[in-house]
Amino acid sequence: MTRSHLIVKTARTIHLYMGVFLTPAILFFALTGAWQTFSLQSPTTDGSYVPPRWVQQFSQLHKNATFAVPPPKKKSDEKSENKHAEEGHEGPAKKMETKRSPLPMKIFFVLVSLGLFISTLTGLYMSYRYARNKVAVSGALVAGVIVPLLLELF
Repeated sequence: MTRSHLIVKTARTIHLYMGVFLTPAILFFALTGAWQTFSLQSPTTDGSYVPPRWVQQFSQLHKNATFAVPPPKKKSDEKSENKHAEEGHEGPAKKMETKRSPLPMKIFFVLVSLGLFISTLTGLYMSYRYARNKVAVSGALVAGVIVPLLLELF
């Protein structure tokens, strides 16, 4: 076996097991990122939408690496934050700025999340389909689920 062949074989093995180990995390981040694009983790100010607790917790894990959901902001806090934001944006730049809809970019990012999710599932399928040692692949996948759960406990 030549040196270059050995390097490629080693790289493919590392890619296989690292990819399978990271699959649960990639799927998690693609899913939670997609719903965060449309702020589905946040309740509306008028109270017409309150997300399920698990959606809030998973979003917190995605953004801040913790399941702890902070208490909702009080309306007085929101008003003071808005006032500070408005004070900082006064001036000539605000007059020239045109308001554009973020919807096209949000749709694009959800499509990116969907593509990442599908590509990851395709990669997982291929890892089982073409791997010689399916037990090792399964071990890497299970480890990819268990390791983050254990890390959350500490």
